[in-house]
Amino acid sequence: MDPLELKERHFENEFIFSTSRSGGPGGQNVNKLNTKVELRLNVISSSHFSNTEKELISRKLKNKINKDGDLILVSQSERTQLMNKMAVIEKFYDLISKTLTIPVKRRSTKPTFSSKIKRLETKRNRGIVKKMRKDSGIQE
Repeated sequence: MDPLELKERHFENEFIFSTSRSGGPGGQNVNKLNTKVELRLNVISSSHFSNTEKELISRKLKNKINKDGDLILVSQSERTQLMNKMAVIEKFYDLISKTLTIPVKRRSTKPTFSSKIKRLETKRNRGIVKKMRKDSGIQE
C-alpha cells in the first residue's frame, strides 16, 4: 500500500503525541528542551483500519504494540520538536504502508538455453586452464 493512500485516511485526529528530553544532537540545549517526540495510535480502536488490516498490523508489528493495543513510535534524531514530530509521522506512514503491502510470491523459472550453454562453456574453459597448469610443469 502506498503511503499517500494512507495519508488520505487522516489518522492525525487519532495520534497522541508526548514529548520528553532526548539524547540526540544539540549540546547543552538537550538538557533544557523536550525535543523527543513519541507517537501513539491505538490500532485496536482505530476506525481507519479494517478488521483484517488490524489483525495484520498487530501480527507483524507485535514488538511495537503494547498490551493496550497502542502502536508506539519515537523520533529524537532532530534538534527541534517540530522536526521530530514530522519525522515520526513520516515513520508511521512508511511503517504502516510496508506492513500492509502483501509481497508478490516468487515464481520459479527454468534456466534459459543460452545460460546453460554459457555455464558449460565456462566449465570447459576452466578445465582447460587447470589441464594446462598440470602439463606445463618442468620435469628434471
